[in-house]
Amino acid sequence: MSAAAASTDRREFEFAPADHHAIARMVYAELGILLPDGKAQLVYGRVAPRVRACGLTSVAAYLRLIEDDADERGRMLDALTTNHTSFFREAHHFEDFVERLWPTLSQRLASGGRVRLWSAACSSGEEPYTWLMAALGHDRSAAHRMLKHDLRMLATDVSPSVLETARAGRYSADTLRTIPAKLRATWVSDRLVVDSALREAIAFRPLNLLGPWPMKGRFDAICCRNVMIYFDEPTKAKLQGRLADHLETGGMLYIGHSERLSPDVAKRFECVGRTAYLKVHA
Repeated sequence: MSAAAASTDRREFEFAPADHHAIARMVYAELGILLPDGKAQLVYGRVAPRVRACGLTSVAAYLRLIEDDADERGRMLDALTTNHTSFFREAHHFEDFVERLWPTLSQRLASGGRVRLWSAACSSGEEPYTWLMAALGHDRSAAHRMLKHDLRMLATDVSPSVLETARAGRYSADTLRTIPAKLRATWVSDRLVVDSALREAIAFRPLNLLGPWPMKGRFDAICCRNVMIYFDEPTKAKLQGRLADHLETGGMLYIGHSERLSPDVAKRFECVGRTAYLKVHA
């Protein structure tokens, strides 16, 4: 017996290929995420607890339920989103920002101007907190003075559950260990909570990157990292074009290490580092 067959035999709930295909179509339509047949066991593992919580006996019955139950449908979509992140992940992006943009942006702030940053797939908050820690450094007094200026970061994710974690800013010691020691001492309390000044500088908001965007202004820099790997090429190209439209000329777009800009969008940027792109054309 194959491992896949044995796994199927051990399933608590009936889960037919048609059930997987129905879920995959739904997730692609709403989130743009691809769930090929090879992801069937992952899908089952994340959906099964919702089937159990609803007191049902099969995934097919669960699918019938969420046709009319929008709240439960949202819980399923939340369960199926992947949220893998860490503090100072792909740290070269934050180093690039601090060296390339932050001197000009900090001067703008000191002169009464505004700075807007966007962490477009923030997950549980490690990315936006890392970004501000890297920019503000470990001089706490100077950093707090800077935060009194018009510096704002938008941090969005499609998952309500990870946004709750992000807003709270409380992490395990193991999660926090990847923060450099001086920055950790400056920005994380003994209770393992990120400093309130950082939390207040970040607006954590739910946002489906494939849906409507309420933001009207443009950003000085955008991080949209390690989310496009779940999209097909047309979806990537459309999203990248929208990101470019929401970025100031002269601003930076940072994407994941295995991601690339589509040819049409790449014409609007100059690649200035590892998956670091300077917008040069409107």
